[in-house]
Amino acid sequence: MTVYQRLRRLVVDGELPVGLRVSEAELSTRLEVSRTPVREALSRLEGAGLVDAQGRGVRVRALEPDELAAVFEARAALESWAAGRAAERVAAGEVAPIALRELQALADAADAATRAGELETATRANRAFHQSLARLAANPAVDEALDGWWDRIVVATRHGLEDPPRVEQVDDEHRRLIAALAAGDPAGAREAAEAHALRTIAIVKGRSE
Repeated sequence: MTVYQRLRRLVVDGELPVGLRVSEAELSTRLEVSRTPVREALSRLEGAGLVDAQGRGVRVRALEPDELAAVFEARAALESWAAGRAAERVAAGEVAPIALRELQALADAADAATRAGELETATRANRAFHQSLARLAANPAVDEALDGWWDRIVVATRHGLEDPPRVEQVDDEHRRLIAALAAGDPAGAREAAEAHALRTIAIVKGRSE
């Protein structure tokens, strides 16, 4: 694992929490590497929107509500496209049945963790569900963009984790998405993905107002 990957993981996993200022020297000591790769990794993290430069160090960045809403909206548009493309690939026989079973398993895991109040686990499972769905579109550029946006979403929302107000509805929306994919229905998959994302955006905006 590279220095960048290790630092990114510390930020996304919350081991370097939002608002914390940390110096190059501290991180160099913690990771047992020289300052040069740390400096380079921090520059990449800043470019990814996860940290802000603070002298010879950085501060883990918190997104403003309007920035977070914009990231959600961008993610929603791209995930809707990806769902439609994935359904096209299913219809063409380009997606192995096991991939849909794995998607179902991730939806089950997200729902179970949410109902058990294990919100960190639920967040990880939900992210894995959405990213696995997007990967079925077989477009690496889409995967890369969504991965970066998910990093920012997880970091920005971790401090406000709370029981979601619509547990059963979220699970139903995941099931409708899977059903549309399994049926090879691009229009249905796009519609299900968009509706799911728009409801999520409405909740995020409501919490920030």
